Amino acid sequence: MSESRLIVPARYERIRQICAFVVEAAEVAGLDETAIFHCQIAVDEACTNIIEHGYGGEDKGRIEVACAAGSGQLTIDIRDQAQPFDLGAVPEPELNKALEETTVGGLGIYFMRKMMDEVSFSRTDGANRLVLVKRRTQE
Repeated sequence: MSESRLIVPARYERIRQICAFVVEAAEVAGLDETAIFHCQIAVDEACTNIIEHGYGGEDKGRIEVACAAGSGQLTIDIRDQAQPFDLGAVPEPELNKALEETTVGGLGIYFMRKMMDEVSFSRTDGANRLVLVKRRTQE
């Protein structure tokens, strides 16, 4: 099991660095191109939400990302000290409605759940923790 950690200021320009860090760990885990892309999308969305909704803007905290790359599996652990967030309170998006009838938001979490094998959220000691797991598909 290979583990690595990255801590960056909560800035939009740092999301590219976080995604590159995750891609490197996904490659170590032996994930295919599609799985790596799914990890990138999920992490980009999570970090954007942390900055935008959690901290309410840039430079108000930091984002910690830890990756554990095992044989055919990547676990991405994202932590922040932003506002508490209840993953369960976000409703499923209404995908069958016309675009102009839908409410804004909620799609990012929907995509995370669809693209990753596991998505879990917890809050302890004033910190939010989002854990994303992606496994290599069996051929």
